[in-house]
Amino acid sequence: MPLDPTKHADWEIAQAAEPNMRKVSELAERLGLKEDEMLPHGHYIAKLDFKAITKRLAGRPDGKYIDVTAITPTPLGEGKSTTTMGLVQGMGKRNKNVIAAIRQPSGGPTMNIKGSAAGGGLSQCIPLTPFSLGLTGDINAIMNAHNLGMVALTSRMQHENNYTDAQLAQRKLKRLDINPKNVQMGWIIDFCAQSLRNIIIGRGAKDDGFLMESRFDIAVSSEIMAILAIASDLKDFRERMGKIVVAYSRAGKPITTADLEVDGAMTAWMVEALNPNLLQTIEGQPVLVHAGPFANIAIGQSSIIADRVGLKLGDYHVTESGFGADIGFEKFWNLKCRFSGLKPHAAVIVATIRALKCHGGAPIPVPGKPIPDEYKGENVGWVEKGCENLLHHVKTVKKAGINPVVCINAFFTDTPNEIATVKRMCESAGARVALSKHWEKGGEGALELADAVIDACNEENDFKLLYDIKMPLRDRVQKIAKEVYGADEAVFSPEAAKKAKAIEDDPELSKLGTCMVKTHLSLTDNPNIKGVPKGWILNIRDILIYQGAGFVVPVAGAIKLMPGTGSDPAYRRVDVDVETGRVKGVF
Repeated sequence: MPLDPTKHADWEIAQAAEPNMRKVSELAERLGLKEDEMLPHGHYIAKLDFKAITKRLAGRPDGKYIDVTAITPTPLGEGKSTTTMGLVQGMGKRNKNVIAAIRQPSGGPTMNIKGSAAGGGLSQCIPLTPFSLGLTGDINAIMNAHNLGMVALTSRMQHENNYTDAQLAQRKLKRLDINPKNVQMGWIIDFCAQSLRNIIIGRGAKDDGFLMESRFDIAVSSEIMAILAIASDLKDFRERMGKIVVAYSRAGKPITTADLEVDGAMTAWMVEALNPNLLQTIEGQPVLVHAGPFANIAIGQSSIIADRVGLKLGDYHVTESGFGADIGFEKFWNLKCRFSGLKPHAAVIVATIRALKCHGGAPIPVPGKPIPDEYKGENVGWVEKGCENLLHHVKTVKKAGINPVVCINAFFTDTPNEIATVKRMCESAGARVALSKHWEKGGEGALELADAVIDACNEENDFKLLYDIKMPLRDRVQKIAKEVYGADEAVFSPEAAKKAKAIEDDPELSKLGTCMVKTHLSLTDNPNIKGVPKGWILNIRDILIYQGAGFVVPVAGAIKLMPGTGSDPAYRRVDVDVETGRVKGVF
């Protein structure tokens, strides 16, 4: 019998379930994989040779494609990964051949406040400890590849500063004349390390490097992670790696990884990372884990490669997008699907009574502190008011031509009146709605959700992108701001406006997609504004160019690419049993 999630922590439930896991060889056999298409990492995890699988199954029709997104969450998260696991388990109970694809967790939130995004309760991805602590090394490969690019840049700057043109020529180097005040990349580390947001490097003698300002960002915000998420194969990945802009010359010319002759070596770090990882749910359904989180500061999608593998191996494939539909689903819709050419059959919007109360007027929960008492009692008025935010996201998904399924991710503290209110308001807006108790009951608790999603997949839809790629960048940003976020308009800072015009005037850059960076905690660029505010302006303060990934990145508000660690982080409760070597406390 599984442990009771109302009495036990997620890591305890996961560890109790792990002795009953299917060996990865059994998972592979059930999926119909050939022996040489699976690359084992121990007994319960493997990488999959995506090239061999997709080549062999090229003639097989794709399964149904389902995206899981959410309403605007509280800082605690509303359970997209838990719902993804629960949905797959529920469809498994209906004897459906179903596969999930979720994102690999970052060490930042795993060791901070939010946790590892393995799901929760009786709907988790296991084995939990390796999933949460590095898995098969994909993020480590990204860190090495990215930081090698920075090594190439900073060493080149040092040599150009120390040598004459003739001396550079002797070393077969051409002067790039890199502008130290216009370096685009920083270093990366996979922790929330706010003290590294602004640093000085190159202190000491002239052989100790070039003295300049620099920074660290969190690893999963790296452009290389974005490339991993959207690349179609190794050839495509290799071409994109050479297009990464690391800096600009004093004359304003972009300096790429190819100019530094480091793109090949950076790709070498990433070859194995292109193969998606195979794990499983607590109930034994296959789960692909590939690419990374943070749709507020990155693309935040499981990879196109994983989705293509899942669609060939399963009759249903459930993929996950980060945060609310304004962030994760919008990027799934207008970036990932644009790059892949894949069209979803259904979308799930995860909602909790807790988040609805927050949007309806309850105090904002603070991670690491007890939930305010206001959330412990029934308040139908707050729930009804908060449904405005949920229905805003329903409209967003409908603009993509999909009739969404709203999943009420049930907490055992929710009341029948609160649940009935959500169902009534969603159904009046023309959306399917299902109550799901997967956290508490696993697949058996997700049957209503599974049935609703299966029905939605059988319904014809009219999937369409929000904007034509030929639309000027600033017009695209206005369209996203107005039609997805609900802003009156987007206003560009002088610097952002200058960059936008230069991008629009460039024949190549003007074709790049648009990957917005914005807080996930609000429809606006202010994380403290809840619900569906009216009469507000989206402030675009900067625009980054991710030429390798194939998009430009308008940055809204004061969001940072390096989160901070809170005062009561999870690492205070993580430890190792010295007798067994088992890790405890990871959630």
